Amino acid sequence: MPQQAGVSVDSTTYLKLIGAMFMWGGTWIAGRIVAQELTAPLAVPAIRFLLAGLALAGFALATEGRIPRPETGREWGIVSGLAMTGIFIYAVCFFYGLKHITAGRGALVVALTPVLVALGAWFLRQERMTPVKLAGIVIAMIGCLTVVGNGNPLALLHGAVGIGEWLILGCALCWTAYTFIGRQATLSLSPLAATLYASLIGALLLGVTAFLQGGTEIAEWSWRVWASVVFLAIGGTALAFTWFADGVKRLGASKASVFVNLVPVFAVLQAAVLLDERLGFAVLGGGLLVITGVWLTTNFSERTT
Repeated sequence: MPQQAGVSVDSTTYLKLIGAMFMWGGTWIAGRIVAQELTAPLAVPAIRFLLAGLALAGFALATEGRIPRPETGREWGIVSGLAMTGIFIYAVCFFYGLKHITAGRGALVVALTPVLVALGAWFLRQERMTPVKLAGIVIAMIGCLTVVGNGNPLALLHGAVGIGEWLILGCALCWTAYTFIGRQATLSLSPLAATLYASLIGALLLGVTAFLQGGTEIAEWSWRVWASVVFLAIGGTALAFTWFADGVKRLGASKASVFVNLVPVFAVLQAAVLLDERLGFAVLGGGLLVITGVWLTTNFSERTT
């Protein structure tokens, strides 16, 4: 597998990416719990990213003896872009989308993300478009339409797709943007520093929004919500975001995004065990088409010289 020039790749990189995908699969279960129990859920991601930022800062102090920080206006702009796309807007789409659709189905929609990354890389002239990649994109799109339409790939044309599906599609677009901005961030910042400041800026944006919504009655939260907060902060953010950023740095955006194929698999399995969710065969078939199309798209990439 190709790697970024001058950056070594070993088995630990792949294990970290798999671990990140497992935890991101779990975020759909935690998100579904929060979305169903809270009317205004944005205080949860605000606390999530605040705790994640503090945990990363503590880890930096323990391992490096200091807290790294952006030095230039450009670096601050990049981490702000990470915060806006991958944290703030993503969280709004994620939690409000999960009020309307199940965790497993939502994760299958977001599985389209690597295809969007590949399309972005082609548009930015970072990769060539090939017949195999184009076929993969078409297959993945058909699968996504099937999942979004709850088994009917033509539902979008008939206007039968609800706000939940549109919001989860927004998650995929946000993560595509986050992936490309993250590649720029790790050119001059460590994955830890980029994730740390993106988390803190995102927490601030979410906290202000939650306060304005009036959804900050945290004393009334159940243990299930608090357990979800802790998991989202430590596993789904501090570890997973840093590991994914490191994978992007070592493998490149398109190759690291291949591992996102595992997120819906882990999410569907965890949702079946923890939430007793069951998806129809048509939806599962659509998810399989998405994963197949993504595999074709990302495994036959050709970088421009």
